[in-house]
Amino acid sequence: MVPDDHYKIPPGASIGHVHLKVADVERSLEFYCGLLGFELTTTYGPDAAFISAGGYHHHIGLNMWFSKNGPPAPGNTTGLFHTAILYPTRKDLASILYRLRNAEYPLTGTADHGVSEALYLDDPDGNGVELYWDRPSEKWPRNPDGSIKMYTRPLDLNDLLDELNG
Repeated sequence: MVPDDHYKIPPGASIGHVHLKVADVERSLEFYCGLLGFELTTTYGPDAAFISAGGYHHHIGLNMWFSKNGPPAPGNTTGLFHTAILYPTRKDLASILYRLRNAEYPLTGTADHGVSEALYLDDPDGNGVELYWDRPSEKWPRNPDGSIKMYTRPLDLNDLLDELNG
């Protein structure tokens, strides 16, 4: 039972890392480091690796402790929907889109959510990955009561890629 004491998580709290069960650590490192550009910070024996952006101890843990050579989880079960990776600028998101296109890596979707723009894909184990950037909060669409008005609209990928030309 959750106490009804109106507790709120501190505003500075954040999600520090995600830890994924994978079938093959090396294959996952090729995707997350080789394609997406994360850096390997350390390994934990042959069955786990820790990767980061910018030198943090790890943003993503990859392990085969219970999943070595296992199949992807069925899509119609409970579990993680996707890991969302926040890019600092729209140009950074355009850069990874350019990289994915050059590698011919398939996207599973794209979206303009009003508050953000996002690219969706699956890692080699079928784990969903969202690559996105947030618009400045003063540009977020709002409802008349001031609440955030999120939506899902088509994302103009050519317009996004134009960020690389300016």
